[in-house]
Amino acid sequence: MHELPVMKSILDIVLKQATIHNVRSVRAVQLEVGLLSDLEAQWMQRYFDYLSRGTLAQEAELKIQWNPIVFRCQECGKSFEAERKMLPDVACPACGRKHLSLVSGREYRIRNLEVE
Repeated sequence: MHELPVMKSILDIVLKQATIHNVRSVRAVQLEVGLLSDLEAQWMQRYFDYLSRGTLAQEAELKIQWNPIVFRCQECGKSFEAERKMLPDVACPACGRKHLSLVSGREYRIRNLEVE
């Protein structure tokens, strides 16, 4: 159910931008979502539909691009993708160390709006 506050935030931004740019209606919202965000596409669309009723974004489709989980090794500087099933035992494929920082995977952001 954590999709609800996320979709509320996204809708607020969409409506603000639509108003600023004199948009008649929002047809689609292109999103980038990290694979570690624990957001589910079905619930994101369902909550967005519920929250956007009666707004410029009513019936807008969410087009989701899923971003990979990417770490950067703090020892050698190598960046690499990891799969969720590898967590929490991820090690750098170049040097084998586990001193890593997350580069992407938890984000969610609006990439673009398709409007009329």
